[in-house]
Amino acid sequence: MTYNMKISLNSILYLPRYSKRAIAIITDVLLCCFSTWLAFILRLEEAILFKDLNFHSILISVMIAIPIFWTFGLYRTILRYTDLSVIFTILVSTFLYGLLYFFVIGIYSIEEVPRAIGVLQPMLLFFAITSSRLGVKILFTSNNNLKKSISKLNVLVYGAGEAGRQLVTALENSPEFKVVGFLDDDQLIHGQVLLGKTVYSPLELEKLVQDRDIGLVFLALPSIDRSKRNQIIESLNKYMLRVKTLPSISEIVDGRITISDIRDLNINDLLNRDEVKPDIKLLEKNINSHTVLVTGAGGSIGSELCRQIVRLKPNKLILLELNEFALYKIYEELSLLNKNLKIISLLVNAQDQDKLETVFETFKVDTIYHAAAYKHVPLVEENICEGVKNNVFSTLAVAKASVIKKVSNLVFISSDKAVRPTNIMGASKRLSELCVQGIYNHTKNTSTHFSIVRFGNVLESSGSVIPKFKRQIKEGGPVTLTHLDVTRYFMTVTEAAQLVIQAGAMSEKCEVFVLDMGKSIKIIDLIYNMIKLSGFTVKDSNNLNGDIEVRVIGLRPGEKLYEELLIGDNPKKTYHKKIHKAQDSFIVYNQLKIDLDDLSTLLEDNNVAGVKDLLSKLVRTYQSNTKIVDHIHEEQLNLQKDFKIPLRMKDKENKIIRIKAKRF
Repeated sequence: MTYNMKISLNSILYLPRYSKRAIAIITDVLLCCFSTWLAFILRLEEAILFKDLNFHSILISVMIAIPIFWTFGLYRTILRYTDLSVIFTILVSTFLYGLLYFFVIGIYSIEEVPRAIGVLQPMLLFFAITSSRLGVKILFTSNNNLKKSISKLNVLVYGAGEAGRQLVTALENSPEFKVVGFLDDDQLIHGQVLLGKTVYSPLELEKLVQDRDIGLVFLALPSIDRSKRNQIIESLNKYMLRVKTLPSISEIVDGRITISDIRDLNINDLLNRDEVKPDIKLLEKNINSHTVLVTGAGGSIGSELCRQIVRLKPNKLILLELNEFALYKIYEELSLLNKNLKIISLLVNAQDQDKLETVFETFKVDTIYHAAAYKHVPLVEENICEGVKNNVFSTLAVAKASVIKKVSNLVFISSDKAVRPTNIMGASKRLSELCVQGIYNHTKNTSTHFSIVRFGNVLESSGSVIPKFKRQIKEGGPVTLTHLDVTRYFMTVTEAAQLVIQAGAMSEKCEVFVLDMGKSIKIIDLIYNMIKLSGFTVKDSNNLNGDIEVRVIGLRPGEKLYEELLIGDNPKKTYHKKIHKAQDSFIVYNQLKIDLDDLSTLLEDNNVAGVKDLLSKLVRTYQSNTKIVDHIHEEQLNLQKDFKIPLRMKDKENKIIRIKAKRF
């Protein structure tokens, strides 16, 4: 197609609608003239000049055809978007035209016009009108398709099963992607053609990438296990291909795949472990037909707990949250998930024991999941007093209120950072565990079952670095890594929530539960995989022309290279093969209470150094690996240096300590 023709087509395309309609009418008038002339040639079997025609036959043709075509909507049709159904419309309209034309020409015979013209001319006009409409459609769509094909990305679909075939059908008219073919491991179908696309062996991928300029692979394998998926991803890594995937088979409800189902490769697809399958009986035990309360309901773990809970048909769900927007957001979401469930939203500070007791008694709470906490390690390290106050004293208040109001089950959500902590967040979590253990052992006749659930990092939670890595890759880098040797355990937020619920159901006294999370993952390997599967290359000393640089910035305050799940070395097995019991020591509550009162005083005075020292005493495995970086503490030190006088301390003896519990 020449450049001038493209300009002409575009100029016609952007004409006003009435101008396009006028062109169509003029074209049909000319076709009436042409088909009449051609009918005379066929009837007389000799070539005649146009000027020698009987113009009455042409005039009659135009006067009948144009009104009929107008009535049947041929001039309202947008030709470049029509399908073959337009042929039926032309057939019906020209049939009616043919009857009228034959009636005038054949019955009321016109001088010098053979009656056969009344039959031949409508037939020729039908073919002429049909050809003109389809010709215009082909002309414009081929021009449009040429533009689209230039900008389309060549892709392969890995998986020639039902999901893959549905995906190819959905991508047929995609403006972004052009499916080159299928990849499949089944040797029996290699070389076969499905939906017009050839099925290739994965061994041919290198040649396909080079010859067909493949830029993206869709994984249409919703039912394979994670180990097999990881093998495929690893094979694709070598060719620097972007990878997108379909949901798992459990997420595909109606069995039909659409373009909207396509998503970027989920980071949990890169984990070298399968998710722990939940025990339905354990999930339902403390939730079904019970009144359930979740503290920190708007957080990453709390909100997922709530999503799981509403599906297990509780009698009532109480959302306890201090952040107004987070509470509103999760309430709106849950209301859509289960419209028949009574959901109660409460703006409450989990440190307020009196308010908690009122809530527990008013709503007759059966099961509590305590998820309210500050979890971001560097932020807690920079705001030590608020971090310790929130994490420790909210847990203390929830535990005491649960015992006083005879709540049946309390599940406290801890962290792997509580094991031999090097940061304030981890130390505060371990001290919270000691509070729960101490209170339970202090009140031996309590009817409340306590459980502590300890697990690793949750993918894409509020404290996770995964969203940060994704953003940095999207922005072109660099991706920042704290240390080349740093490793972490990972689990999905769904798996974490299900573990919490199941562990709580397994509690008999006051146990610490840990999950068998498999092998820890080296973060540098995770980053490299994320970069490669985004279609980029790593820029380093071996590849100076790479796309994304990985920059090592050093460990953050309080961060350590390796996380652990156990303090001791001999976890006990449970009847859930992936959940174990830790055997951790605790502090007698009467002794612990004295230190907690001292801690409360230090927190009110913002005595950061004193807080760290007392944490070191209470959590004997806590060894800080950084100097104090608390913002208020540092600013106070600067003021002391500037004015060269000590800051006035508050009168501790006469001071009312609000966060100290009044009873218990």
